[in-house]
Amino acid sequence: MSNSFVAIIMGSDSDLPLLENTMAVLKEFDIKYEARVASAHRTPDVVSEYVNDAEKRGCAVFICAAGLAAHLAGAVAARTTRPVIGIPCDGGPLSGIDALYSTVQMPGGIPVATVAVGKAGAKNAAYLAAQIMALADKDLDERVKANRVKACEEVIEKDRKLQEKLK
Repeated sequence: MSNSFVAIIMGSDSDLPLLENTMAVLKEFDIKYEARVASAHRTPDVVSEYVNDAEKRGCAVFICAAGLAAHLAGAVAARTTRPVIGIPCDGGPLSGIDALYSTVQMPGGIPVATVAVGKAGAKNAAYLAAQIMALADKDLDERVKANRVKACEEVIEKDRKLQEKLK
């Protein structure tokens, strides 16, 4: 899967600080990615052209982040059969609830895997993309498993320190 990559699409450049969390996790797993700003509502033709082009070039997973109406992940899912992961951005007058509903409520047959609103979701989108790609990449699968072991060890160490402090 050497030419495989993750395509990250954000509805606005204001989403970049959130998506830096996604990119950091992908870098940690040594997964190639590219990122674009495109709007489902303001540049629908750009979204369509990019999805078609990315798929032809080996995109394995799309990650889409948008706030407010958050139609971006659905617009991408309508144009590909590759996995699409939607990140509802926290912000706007409804603090991301509108983005969550828009991302998670897809019609049958056009799925979008929706992660949590905000920073946790941005990280989990990358972890989920890594797990999906690991199905066809044994080395990546080992890196994902090692990451889980490391996370477990970190929590155990934090508990050990807490228990020491409480003595």
